[in-house]
Amino acid sequence: MDTKYLEIIKAPVVTEKSGAMNQIGKYVFKVDPKANKTEIKLAIEKIFHVHVKSIRSITVKPKKKRVGRYSGLTNRSKKVIVTLADGEEIKLD
Repeated sequence: MDTKYLEIIKAPVVTEKSGAMNQIGKYVFKVDPKANKTEIKLAIEKIFHVHVKSIRSITVKPKKKRVGRYSGLTNRSKKVIVTLADGEEIKLD
């Protein structure tokens, strides 16, 4: 497996809502903000050996944070909702 695919997919998003989506064949991942849908699809298919049906992407805007008198912004990030082909699943143990 090529390491560039591992750089695109950062981590799965594990929440109650994403857990409920897993039951219907949809999975949520944090990905590299510069990656496009085609690169993300290839990375998911190569890493998990599944067939991707569709991808929905969400750009998460930075939030303002303060530490004492210093203020700044968090990093921007990107999440994707991946729908798999019927009968396929990803084990997120």
